[in-house]
Amino acid sequence: AVSPPRSALKDAEYPLYLDECERLGFDTMWLSDIPLGGLGDPLINLTFAAAYTSRLKLGANLVPLGRHPYWLAKQLAQLDRLSHGRLLISLVPGLGQPAERKALGYPTGNRGKVVDEMIALMRRWWAGEIVNQQWCGYEFEDIVLDPTPMQEPLELWLGGISAMALERVANLADGWLTSAATPAEAGAGRTEIERRAEEIGRVVDIDHFGISIPYCLEKPKEIALDNLRRRRKDRDLTDIVAVGATELRRLTKAHIDEGLSKFVVRPLDVLSNTAPWRDDLRWLADVVLPLQT
Repeated sequence: AVSPPRSALKDAEYPLYLDECERLGFDTMWLSDIPLGGLGDPLINLTFAAAYTSRLKLGANLVPLGRHPYWLAKQLAQLDRLSHGRLLISLVPGLGQPAERKALGYPTGNRGKVVDEMIALMRRWWAGEIVNQQWCGYEFEDIVLDPTPMQEPLELWLGGISAMALERVANLADGWLTSAATPAEAGAGRTEIERRAEEIGRVVDIDHFGISIPYCLEKPKEIALDNLRRRRKDRDLTDIVAVGATELRRLTKAHIDEGLSKFVVRPLDVLSNTAPWRDDLRWLADVVLPLQT
């Protein structure tokens, strides 16, 4: 999957970007949910892409907190139908920036528990169940969802690398899409998820383990690495960020060797990158598409 820079999501550029993604042969376009980042709402952008494209799969990291579970279940179901089953979703329990959490009123505690409960509710509606339940101040009485998704089931992936996050994936998720992890950490995480899932009688598909890899064509400015350094003070970023074609291939292959098979390649400076996107996308196609199966 390829994640567009900010410049590719601007007005008339967006349909051109989608055209080029399909022409070059990328499997998936992947968006991030960054409410205060100037990238637009991922569901609106995916809805346009669903109507505009015919082959490209459409994915997003989505922050469910702050969204009503019924409305979110309905939006995702309709989007899956509009795209003829091309929708891919990974849920993110929270926002990385404290300023975003404060501005939008997102909870700081029990976020994982709330997301777990939202997943359970949405899956019940997608399965055609009539829901009678009180939840977080809402009272659902004989609530049914129509239409339901085209995919049966519509998969929900989760991310994270902490012990709690890995346990949540093993207990609930259809797949794992982590980030800011070295190949060794990603491999250990995959093994732990499989172990915990087996203990409770679940199976996470062997082909449903992936990672988001940030890349840049040349040595980045130090400010572009600040966020990653805050998250991963204990790690050498050369095993997390790919600089140049050789390193992007090396890092991708290292993750493949650790048992991962799904990759989102995204610009390191996705928010501040306003440079023309065409050359970057073609460069990326030359580097990573030969590895795509």
